[in-house]
Amino acid sequence: MRVHHRFVREGVDPMAGAASTFNGRAETTNGASAKASRVVRPSLVDGAERALRDWLTPGRYRPGDRLPPEQEVAAMLGVSRGTLRSALLRLEAGGEIVRRQGSGTYVGRAAMPRAFGERLERLEPYSSVAARRGLKLSAVDVRIERRAVGGDAGEALKLDPAVAATTVTRTLLADGSPMAVMYDVVHPDVHLPPDAELRAALAAGRMVLDVLIEIGVPVTYARTRVNPALLTGRDRSGKLLGIRGTTAGLALDELIFAGRDERVAYSRDLFAPGGHEVMVMRSLEAPTPAPIAGRRRRQVRRGRASRAGGDAA
Repeated sequence: MRVHHRFVREGVDPMAGAASTFNGRAETTNGASAKASRVVRPSLVDGAERALRDWLTPGRYRPGDRLPPEQEVAAMLGVSRGTLRSALLRLEAGGEIVRRQGSGTYVGRAAMPRAFGERLERLEPYSSVAARRGLKLSAVDVRIERRAVGGDAGEALKLDPAVAATTVTRTLLADGSPMAVMYDVVHPDVHLPPDAELRAALAAGRMVLDVLIEIGVPVTYARTRVNPALLTGRDRSGKLLGIRGTTAGLALDELIFAGRDERVAYSRDLFAPGGHEVMVMRSLEAPTPAPIAGRRRRQVRRGRASRAGGDAA
């Protein structure tokens, strides 16, 4: 999450014989101007806003999760509830949190890119990822066939390459634009819905993982391999994705497991440039936001000492 720095305009009381300052310049009462030497330090509200963003950035909370009560968060930060509320108002204005009177404060939805973004440690259908980003998924050229699984899928599912299984191919669209070419093979022991029902679900943007979960397959984890892929406008995948010339794409090979080690589905998804962002999130353990009041007090003391030194000179 990007941290936004806020710049503050400050005015000096004109009754004290000084004039208001703006953009580093001071205007005196006789119209002459001089550069101001005073440095504006971040306020407690600025520090609280920054600490809250740092706390929420690692992804410990998901959209819709409820945050601790204001009194607890204020104590964590070492600020008053009034300061905390001012910082929360800034986050609320950007949609990063949602405050519901009588209910509490909830994680909202910050501005997000139009590409998929996925953390590797969490297994989640692309349909859920897209919903959080406000994208509408659909699929075209949906093909459902029973055919030999072949070498790669057979090896992944521990099946003989000649064994027949349900295979699904399609082009995934996000808001009407080609995003990925998808290929799925489902283990023959898994009983899928009728073809017409399955095709309708996939055409509406549902994933095979969605279908497996909905029919009661106890999916537990997946192994994903991420590889670069070369796309050209001459091959079939490049044409389906609207590629012109030659460019790099992203290929995700995934094996889905049920229970402890039961292989239920294999997929290979080829994403167009910018279609998928894969990230590994690593952060130091920080269950509470870092307090900021102590740091602010040290800044104030240093400022007072500096001014005292200048007066003595």
